[in-house]
Amino acid sequence: MALLFTGACGYIGSHTARAFLEKTTENIIIVDDLSTGFLEHIKALERYYPNRVAFIQANLNETHKLDAFLNKQQLKDPIEAVLHFGAKISVEESMRLPLEYYTNNTLNTLELVKLCLKHAIKRFIFSSTAVVYGESGSSLSEESPLNPINPYGASKMMSERILLDISKVADFNCVILRYFNVAGACMQNDYSTPYTLGQRTLNATHLIKIACECAVGKRKKMGIFGTNYPTRDGTCIRDYIHVDDLANAHLASYHTLLEKNKSEIYNIGYNQGHSVKEVIEKVKEISNKDFLVEILDKRQGDPASLIANNSKILQNTPFKPLYNNLDTIIKSALDWEEHLLKFQ
Repeated sequence: MALLFTGACGYIGSHTARAFLEKTTENIIIVDDLSTGFLEHIKALERYYPNRVAFIQANLNETHKLDAFLNKQQLKDPIEAVLHFGAKISVEESMRLPLEYYTNNTLNTLELVKLCLKHAIKRFIFSSTAVVYGESGSSLSEESPLNPINPYGASKMMSERILLDISKVADFNCVILRYFNVAGACMQNDYSTPYTLGQRTLNATHLIKIACECAVGKRKKMGIFGTNYPTRDGTCIRDYIHVDDLANAHLASYHTLLEKNKSEIYNIGYNQGHSVKEVIEKVKEISNKDFLVEILDKRQGDPASLIANNSKILQNTPFKPLYNNLDTIIKSALDWEEHLLKFQ
């Protein structure tokens, strides 16, 4: 059997593909339009797992192209499940370009589900986000109310609803994974080679990546967006999870889906919150580098606090976090940024 990964030339998808290639026997087909993904990730996967990765450059709105591919694929090596990573993910950008988010995230998910139903692909793992919860919350559970305050979160919430509604009436089961804040780089990277996995995102908006770029000299300064939130130091609090743990959460969820054939929603975080100021100070401490930090206005659409209650996935799947320590996450992110300087 094969697995279809969308958007796996990107950060999270490529790490998850590596986890599946390492720990299962399934071959992986990656569909990505390379709008934000990188061929370097495909090359890294192919180097370490030869003859097990196929790549199709396509947008999910190219349904005729994907339909023709699936007509052939299902006859020779049927697809066991789809893991859907492809999406736009910037809260700030979604406030300016909402139509792009509803088109790329929600409508493309709908088209992908239609293809799954047509070609009898019965299992689907969906990359969602804690942003669906909206305003601040500590120890948010999967039953917490959904009230997204930006188009990014709304586009993901709508996609979740599509999947859950279809799973009630069709031979189709889904796992929805609500990511909290993902950071770090592959702990198995061989930094003596260019064949590595990490966050290559250009003009990134992710806090840990930005702070690490400042520490290695890629940026001259960074900003804190708001210091008067109702939190312990006035800055936003987030639950940061290492990307390898997130990848393994997908693997655990997949095995549970195979076993139980039941749709589920899981939060993916550590139930630990760190403020923006705390993260920046930790990056400075670990890197032994100082850099300029400016205080800026709040960004529209940023919740004050998002912290996961992760008890459901810990109790109901084989998932066991390995890197739930902020120092470990930041150290791996710093190693990655230094590696990029060497090979770019």
